Amino acid sequence: MFRRRPLARAAVVGGAAYYAGKKGAQSAQNQAAEQQDAAEQEAAPVAAAPSADESMEELTKLKELLDTGVLTQAEFDAQKQKILQTM
Repeated sequence: MFRRRPLARAAVVGGAAYYAGKKGAQSAQNQAAEQQDAAEQEAAPVAAAPSADESMEELTKLKELLDTGVLTQAEFDAQKQKILQTM
């Protein structure tokens, strides 16, 4: 009779520890998932496409840089393609 109580007590303590450990792991997993979702939302801001007027201004500036010799023809063509693709 004296032997049952320590065994029962150990079973209850062990069960409680198992349950608490499982809940703690689940809580940590949920917290990590929430942090990852928040990081993904911050890392991917939505960029607005430039308007046609802004694109034309950018092309004009690039042409001026080409005419003054700051840009080479290849650099100008590469930048022009990027701008035209976003239109």
